[in-house]
Amino acid sequence: MNGRIKKVFPGGNTSEGFFSYYRYLLEKGTRRIFVIKGGPGVGKSTLMKKVANKLTDLGYDLELHYCSSDNNSLDGIAVLSAGIVMVDGTAPHIVDPRYPGGLDEIVNLGEYWDTEKMEVNREKLIASTNEVSRLFARAYRFLKAARFMAENITAMHSQSMDFAQVNRVTLILEKLLLGHTYLPEACDYIGSERHLFSSAYTPEGYIDYSDSILQDVGRVYYLDGLMGTGKSTILSRIAERAREKGMDVEIYHTPLIPTKISTVIIKDINMAITSSPHYQQKNYEIIDLNQYMNRGILASHQEEILHDSELMENMINQGILNIRKAKEEHDVLEQYYVPNMNFAGVGEKYEQLVSRIFHLIESEVTAASSCIYN
Repeated sequence: MNGRIKKVFPGGNTSEGFFSYYRYLLEKGTRRIFVIKGGPGVGKSTLMKKVANKLTDLGYDLELHYCSSDNNSLDGIAVLSAGIVMVDGTAPHIVDPRYPGGLDEIVNLGEYWDTEKMEVNREKLIASTNEVSRLFARAYRFLKAARFMAENITAMHSQSMDFAQVNRVTLILEKLLLGHTYLPEACDYIGSERHLFSSAYTPEGYIDYSDSILQDVGRVYYLDGLMGTGKSTILSRIAERAREKGMDVEIYHTPLIPTKISTVIIKDINMAITSSPHYQQKNYEIIDLNQYMNRGILASHQEEILHDSELMENMINQGILNIRKAKEEHDVLEQYYVPNMNFAGVGEKYEQLVSRIFHLIESEVTAASSCIYN
């Protein structure tokens, strides 16, 4: 039986520029991190895909971390059960070993390119790299403009909300999700938190992986509400309350405002609460926050809301357009690397990595068995 796959984004193109949650790729229980280095087109994503395919074919569950700037490429993979991580350690998500040798290993694919041949295209390579940076900077300015419109809309919606009712809903949710748990009210430790993105603005548009993220969750509550109805605040409070009770939580964020939360998974009780409208599995219970809006106040702002919504959508589309252009220029940049790569050498490195990973997994199984029998 093939292993199960969970898809996430570890970083995002946001109103604050490229925003990284890479430090949460896999923290709790991490045994080994392979940091992949090398320029565009040297095979970092291909290498990780081959390793991922090999492991899933053998029945291992994996978390695939996709690149928001090229949603067909991987920025990382995590073998959750074995605590093994592979991550692209190059810009814009530079990852350097924190504990070289002890926890981290560098896999340098740059050693397989022909430097002398690449120097022939040095000026073109530099110019293309700078153009990619310019296009991303332009995209981020459009997304920042979209955020201003989103904040306008949020403010107008908030004026019509009865937040006393929202607070009541929050307390009910806390009781539903956390009140019946066997964990004590006052715990001796705080649960861990892990932050990632469930969605991203990519060259192919807005992509949401909520279905993948929530596929194994037993019970899901869906918060239905417009911007400004308190969804992110509720999610933040639920996450913090769960951690206070000693539970581990996964917190997923939105790409426009990267600190805002769209989904919280409470792993200890296999429950989640989400505001993602793209969650399609439908085995959820709906909590409608729109019912607490004063329709008269809302109507008085309707013309401004429609105007700002159109502007916001236009700014997001312009941001995505420039992310797409940056991807096209990045493809040009890769052509200065690909012809000068020794991919046979990269293939040998793949075999070495797979052997190394299986050795680590087997040692983990052996250690676990030893604990059971001792």
